[in-house]
Amino acid sequence: MDPAITKNFEEFNQHLAQEQDTREEIRTKVRDLEQTAREVMTVLQAVHQENGIKEVSQLCRRSRELFGTVKLQYAQLASKFRVEEYYRFHDHWRFVTQRLTFLASLVIYLETERLASREEVAELMGVAVSRDAGFHLDLEDFLHGLLSLGNELSRLAVNSVTAGDYSRPIHIATFMGDLNTGFRLLNLKNDSLRKRFDGLKYDIKKVEEVVYDISIRGLRPREAESTKSTADSTVQAKD
Repeated sequence: MDPAITKNFEEFNQHLAQEQDTREEIRTKVRDLEQTAREVMTVLQAVHQENGIKEVSQLCRRSRELFGTVKLQYAQLASKFRVEEYYRFHDHWRFVTQRLTFLASLVIYLETERLASREEVAELMGVAVSRDAGFHLDLEDFLHGLLSLGNELSRLAVNSVTAGDYSRPIHIATFMGDLNTGFRLLNLKNDSLRKRFDGLKYDIKKVEEVVYDISIRGLRPREAESTKSTADSTVQAKD
């Protein structure tokens, strides 16, 4: 064989070996992230229990402590490749990032009952927002996380009633209605995002059924009734 060709293929083989080593290092760091994500999920799942609903602030505080570990793990992951290679290896951490986005947005919702911004979620995870800033929170990953939030809140609405919290499902219904409206403003051409968004309507329907049951059983809190009357009056005034 021509020595020049042999040299070229030896270099190719070395490059492939280096890339394989890089991918293995990335997989190791991603497994660490997945483990921490499971720990955060375990903490937050307690909110579905009767006592957990009464201890939301403590659960969120413990979750934020675990997100401190997430920040360190993302920093370690980002050190394993060059910034411009982000999308070359993106598939390795895509799903765990979507999971952590969901968990971060859930923490922020439980604390404030509002939608977390991409900046807030990225800060909690210890990554950038802008692609130019390096390792960042991809927009589609962020949106996938928000759609997972809708599914989790529909479950929380049901369990809140079981725990005797009748106002939370009403607040969740309002929030999910706003979330649905926001997603409808997007021109979703991504197939996976589109399918996930189509599932949001079933989550909303489940919450609406919970609110309906609360209302017909006379369990709707007066505060919620007052809020609803005010909203209806505002709509009529605009008409």
